[in-house]
Amino acid sequence: MARSADSDARDVTRLLRDRRGAFGALVLLVVLACAIAAPLVTTGDPAAQRDIVATRFLPPLSTDVDGAFHPIGTDRFGRDVWTRLVYGARISMGVGVLAVLVSIALGVIVGAVAGYWRGPLAVALLGLTDFALALPRVVLLLLLAALWQPSTALVIAVLGLTGWMGVARLVHGEVRALAARPFVEGAVALGARRLRVLARHILPNALTPVIVAAALGVGNAIMLEAGLSYLGLGVQPPTPSWGNMIASGRDTLVNAPWVATAPGIALVLVVVACTLLGDALRDLLDPGVRR
Repeated sequence: MARSADSDARDVTRLLRDRRGAFGALVLLVVLACAIAAPLVTTGDPAAQRDIVATRFLPPLSTDVDGAFHPIGTDRFGRDVWTRLVYGARISMGVGVLAVLVSIALGVIVGAVAGYWRGPLAVALLGLTDFALALPRVVLLLLLAALWQPSTALVIAVLGLTGWMGVARLVHGEVRALAARPFVEGAVALGARRLRVLARHILPNALTPVIVAAALGVGNAIMLEAGLSYLGLGVQPPTPSWGNMIASGRDTLVNAPWVATAPGIALVLVVVACTLLGDALRDLLDPGVRR
């Protein structure tokens, strides 16, 4: 069933009135805006090095010998931490969003097919889903990431291919429930093809839990990407990501704590924002709490 613009506007208003949703949306919007406008809000190249001896480990709010201002200081190579933090947001959030899109696409396809087409195919798909759910994801991530040359594309693929099972289970349950609804049975009785019924009548009404899972999944994927990059199995230097920035600063936590704490704080803020936004969306979209 189509939703009106007024209904969508009311939902957005309710979401922003929820402190969790408002905080999560605000943090994510600020981070996304900085990432998109990175050339405008930073000094330029995140890998740029000047006079390393004169510019390494400059403290926050300092100016180097060339007159460049460093709001969060510099790292061991004299690179501006703020610039790397903003460009790292592009990588970390981009990886998180793309990985979740991959996992959602796979999960929706598997869950929809298993929920609407009964028989051996559904049994096989559900068995595959349960088997994949039983595997420890972190161990699987480390194994897959260690088998190939680390790269951003590999991280996206690995996170996407190991995160679809929960979505498949959600969609499977929604599709099975909706398939027994009168409007679906009516469409079938009128001669509509099963694939058309699934695409036009069932899936649009089954995506509510998927939206919530996507918001929560982005934060989880960003955290996992940071973990892989921290271990050297994800995004490789000099390309900045929050994970490898934390790794590069772990040996200087006493003398130059800003190198690791800045990306660490950004990571925590974004993951918490995704979690709060997901919780607010769940309360908003749950029929049990909607007015």
